[in-house]
Amino acid sequence: MTTPDPLDPLLLDLVEWVARRPRPYGEVIDAWRTSCPRLTVWEEAVDRGLVVRKPAPGQGAVVAVTELGRRWIEGYGRGASPPPG
Repeated sequence: MTTPDPLDPLLLDLVEWVARRPRPYGEVIDAWRTSCPRLTVWEEAVDRGLVVRKPAPGQGAVVAVTELGRRWIEGYGRGASPPPG
């Protein structure tokens, strides 16, 4: 039996948040940046291929969940909530 990664709960929060709608890169970095070298949630999500930064015309860069990221959160029995309204 494998031990879950201690970052997984935080990664799940980040990926679910981004899965609801693409977020401006600046908003993601402001919310998820850390100065702790042992708590690299943003970097880990990118390294695992769960989220991606991509250009969005007229918006600069946005962060979106990848297909792998969607499958990963579904593996936890959770999916992204639809946008409100």
